[in-house]
Formats: sequence, structure tokens, C-alpha cells
Amino acid sequence: MKKFVIKVNGVAYDVEVEENNAGGKSSVPAAAPKAAAPAQSEKKEEKPQSGKKEEKPQPKPAAPAGSAGSEAITAPMAGTVMSVEVSVGDSVVKGQTLLVFEAMKMENEIVSPRDGEIASVNAAKGASVNSGDTLISLV
Repeated sequence: MKKFVIKVNGVAYDVEVEENNAGGKSSVPAAAPKAAAPAQSEKKEEKPQSGKKEEKPQPKPAAPAGSAGSEAITAPMAGTVMSVEVSVGDSVVKGQTLLVFEAMKMENEIVSPRDGEIASVNAAKGASVNSGDTLISLV
């Protein structure tokens, strides 16, 4: 068993990975975060099998028109927007709630990762969002 510290969006996770080479087959590593942040999704990546090139991650699609900001805040999982707490031009501080959305019957707060100003709001109350959709962008 190997232990790693993985950083995702500035949040550190302690994970343990167990190698299982039974029968010569490659397996998916088991990752169990010890400290999970709210509204963070857990993703598992498969190990590349020997003899195959490791594929590079595809870039995320561009944000919808009208979103001009230096940092896009995206939905960590699919859900429905319950409320939008900010509007374009508002100044926000790190940790301030920007919007609330419901996913898997739980309300999740999306908070500002840093101080800044709202450049665009790409989600409205009642809208369905998919994982990776741009919700808000900051300047």
C-alpha cells in the first residue's frame, strides 16, 4: 500500500493506493480521501495498461458567451441551482457563498476561491447544470 498527498483545486487529500496485479491484469487504484471538502467530486483514474500510451486529458470546453473572467468557477457535479447569491459587478471575498445547488438530495454551497469581482453569472435559479459547467467567473 502506498500513501500519497494529492492536491485538487487547492485542497489536499491523503490517499492510499493498493496495487493488485493478480493474474497480470491492471486494476483501478482505490482512493479514499480522508478530508473531503464540500462540493468536491471524487474522480478515479485508471492506470494505463503496459504497451499503451497514456492519454492526455482533453481541455474543458470554453465557457458560454458572455463569461469574461480570469477564473471560471465550475460545477463539481450535476445538479440544480437552488439560489444565486451574487450578481455581475459584486465584490466577493474568499469563502463567500456564490450560489447554492442541489445534487444527490443535498444542498451544496459554491464558495469563492479568492477575493475578486464577479465578471459573469452563467447559472440561474432552477437551472440544471452538468459537472464542469461554468457557473460564475471572477476577475
